[in-house]
Amino acid sequence: MKTKLATLATLALLGAAFFALDLHRVLTLDGLKAGMTQFAAWREAAPLTLGAGFAAFYVGVTALSLPGAAVMTLAAGALFGLAWGTLIVSFASTLGATLAFLVSRHLLRDRVQTRFGARLQAVDAGMRRDGAFYLFTLRLVPVFPFFVINLLMGLTPLRTRTFYWVSQLGMLPGTLVYVNAGTQLAAIDSLAGIVSPALLASFAALGVFPLLARRAVAGLQARRVYARWRRPARFERNLVVIGGGAAGLVSAYVAAAVKAKVTLVEAGRMGGDCLNTGCVPSKALIRSARLVHQIRHAEDYGLAAATPAFSFRTVMARVHAVIGRVAPHDSVERYTALGVEVLQGHARLVDPWTVEVALAAGGRRRLSTRSIVIAAGAAPAVPPIPGLEAVGYLTSDTVWEAFAALEAPPARLLVLGGGPVGCELAQCFARLGSRVTLVQRAPRLLVREDEEAAELVRAALARDGVEVLVGHAALRCEREGGSAGESGAARKFLVVGHDGAERRLEFDALLCAVGRAARLSGYGLEELGIPATRTLTTNAYLETLYPNIYAVGDVAGPYQFTHTAAHMAWHAAVNALFGRLHRFRVDYRVVPRTTFVDPEVASVGLTAAQARAQGVAFELTRFGFDELDRAIADGAAEGFVKVLTVPGRDRILGVTIVGAHAGELLAEFCLAMQHGLGLNKILGTIHAYPTLAEANKYAAGEWKRAHAPQRLLAWLGRYHAWSRG
Repeated sequence: MKTKLATLATLALLGAAFFALDLHRVLTLDGLKAGMTQFAAWREAAPLTLGAGFAAFYVGVTALSLPGAAVMTLAAGALFGLAWGTLIVSFASTLGATLAFLVSRHLLRDRVQTRFGARLQAVDAGMRRDGAFYLFTLRLVPVFPFFVINLLMGLTPLRTRTFYWVSQLGMLPGTLVYVNAGTQLAAIDSLAGIVSPALLASFAALGVFPLLARRAVAGLQARRVYARWRRPARFERNLVVIGGGAAGLVSAYVAAAVKAKVTLVEAGRMGGDCLNTGCVPSKALIRSARLVHQIRHAEDYGLAAATPAFSFRTVMARVHAVIGRVAPHDSVERYTALGVEVLQGHARLVDPWTVEVALAAGGRRRLSTRSIVIAAGAAPAVPPIPGLEAVGYLTSDTVWEAFAALEAPPARLLVLGGGPVGCELAQCFARLGSRVTLVQRAPRLLVREDEEAAELVRAALARDGVEVLVGHAALRCEREGGSAGESGAARKFLVVGHDGAERRLEFDALLCAVGRAARLSGYGLEELGIPATRTLTTNAYLETLYPNIYAVGDVAGPYQFTHTAAHMAWHAAVNALFGRLHRFRVDYRVVPRTTFVDPEVASVGLTAAQARAQGVAFELTRFGFDELDRAIADGAAEGFVKVLTVPGRDRILGVTIVGAHAGELLAEFCLAMQHGLGLNKILGTIHAYPTLAEANKYAAGEWKRAHAPQRLLAWLGRYHAWSRG
């Protein structure tokens, strides 16, 4: 802080001296012309001294971002000629610009990052990747103010060395133009006279040149990638989409909506995991389990508590009925009516433009297409636990069919994994009658969520009868009695380790819910050499190694949510169809997530732990549901709204909501963050009473109270006391 204050004081003194000594009058075209006789005399007497002094003064003017750099460049041409003038100005202007760049970085960058760091993450990433290119383009086009570029670049992560050499090269054409004009100083009436419309047009063309060069480089790279493949002369399709889940359906829908010829290939059931084994069945089961819980605790609502009578088989039948009711939204018939050709079968990439489909009904078809979208999704990950195959296990994909015919849920259910899926299903089956044990390797549940939120979920699971074992590692599975084909006669155990001790957990059914792994094999990626680690590697436009092949949804990451899959799919489809005209970068700045336990956990942006880990300064505001009238009336007063904001400002960095309908309440904050609205805007919006959504307004009110102008309020108190006489 002391260094920054000293730097500011020095800059202020130098700036004041510049104007106090009337140097700003010298650095005008008239002032320069008037002083040329004296300057010429100094040049004759001591050319080296004048050159060094001129360069030093030029460095000072540009370093302080003072007016006059253009006039000094003209003076260099008049005094030293084209060659020496260009040499002096080229190095002096670059050195001065670099000093201004460093001053801006020293004085402003930390403050800007503190206030706008989260919003600038994409900009910073772009500057790390393409900063030299951006700077070179700006330097070539003189319509951008010289000093503004210096100051703004200081706020980015661009390296000083890169800034220097790119500025040296990029400013050279403009320097030549101005120095050359200076050699004809007597003929110049104004600075505007230097840059004629024709010259401006040439500069504009020069500025476009790097863009064209970049396109050319990209074209050469693409040629190298496609070198071993023969491109078809014409294409049967504009787009082929592999996968009929959320991402694939949206991609196909967008293409059909803009009248492109599109084929969607799905090997399994339309709707993918979300409809058939994920979001839809789990939410249907959650609703039934919640009702069972409410009947069991009817005294909380002034009614007589009762033991709910239900058939587990009927509950599971309802789950499948819900899937059936939603299925038409994603059906072959609907998408065919929209203009999408839907093929049921297994797709394989033959080359970058050809997809071969092994049809479910028999036979094969080959389709040539300009672009391809891979939306193959993900499958439940199965941990490599010794003995797991011998005891048998279920996943979030298989549990629905496996339990469909059961008269009662498994007496002893062991859930492996304390993420969203594990917590949701553990609570459901516990409420429906299973004795559930949840095993989590990490030290707490829901490791990506706020710590207080995770603790509330742990307590809620425990109240529902779930034994929660955090910090326990699954070591091996053991089987006693019976053969592999006689699972009913066998006793099955999971051995877990905790603090150096082992414990055997007996179970009737084991549900693995440790995450999902992208489907990366079986459709030709290896033959095409498309790189993949845990997910398919894509750029900001969702392009893979081949610019015409895109990857979206769970197969590409970084988020495995249905809503992000749809978001990515829109970008991929538009880029695939119109990328030659304009491409859109996918935007992950505001990604909400919800875990549908009771109480729900919904969040967007940063949690406090994430902000600390990233070095992002924040203030935390909390409002408890126990103060919310509607929550109290509903018997749902457990939970809170927690908001992270920029220190001293109402800009939202992140939000966590725990409570009834938290996922719905989060939408208002998502809208605010996406469009740059702060807590003051939420506070100034009328919310209906009594609603749960008032919690958002009250949280904003808590922030406002904490930032009330206390000194002004004290004066207002005195004013009101005076007004009472």
